[in-house]
Amino acid sequence: MTRKRANLDKAYRNPRFLDSVDARPLRILSEYLHPFARFEDQDVSDTIVFMGSARCLSGDDARAALDQARAKGGDVAAAERMVALSRYYEDARELARRLTEWSKSLDDNRRRFVVCSGGGPGIMEAANRGASEAKGLNIGLGISIPDEAHENPFTTRELAFNFHYFFMRKFWFVYLAKAVVFFPGGFGTLDELFEVLTLIQTRKLTKPMPLMLYGSAYWDDVVDFSALVRHGTIGAADPELFFRADSVDDAFAFITRSLDEYAIERPGGSP
Repeated sequence: MTRKRANLDKAYRNPRFLDSVDARPLRILSEYLHPFARFEDQDVSDTIVFMGSARCLSGDDARAALDQARAKGGDVAAAERMVALSRYYEDARELARRLTEWSKSLDDNRRRFVVCSGGGPGIMEAANRGASEAKGLNIGLGISIPDEAHENPFTTRELAFNFHYFFMRKFWFVYLAKAVVFFPGGFGTLDELFEVLTLIQTRKLTKPMPLMLYGSAYWDDVVDFSALVRHGTIGAADPELFFRADSVDDAFAFITRSLDEYAIERPGGSP
């Protein structure tokens, strides 16, 4: 009697294999190919990246939290800090809106300088929200991390991603970026800031990359770049790798002027 063999799954449909250590290269490759295909499908040529704290609230939410803290005996001091920090949420939202309107006015067949964030709450939400309010596409490069909701509702659905590997997410932040704005943030924002600065300083990133630190008071308090110069661990000219801004007007003028000079004639991703 001939035994009928079971219907075997193909390797690329076998979840046990795809989740295994052996298939890790396939998972890494998928986090390159899948975004690439989606960007091509949506005619996305390049981006302006917004980085900043996930803990930053909108002005309305921060003031509501302060009112509740005062009414119910909560941590008023912490709530007051969040109200002060909410200024950056509103500025990121307005800057993203204005940059999106500007990018939509360009005479180009592809979508240029699309607002891109990490897809989460806080400054990331503000950037996606501002771009959405300008009726423009925007990108959210999310990351799966424990114990934190990381998706905001303003990211364009077709351009919302959920990465597993931080290094692949960082690749897509940098590869398409033509400018990066760093709002006040914590470990993640600092990690991203110093990674981009290192790529520029070591000339691994060869395209012009305007960088902006938004909020001088915050950045002067958190990172003492002049001390690094005094100790000789960075060059005297290295702090000139970034621009500082304290208003949406100044930030918008710097970014659009830089893109007009360096990027209008250089569409697409580059190393």
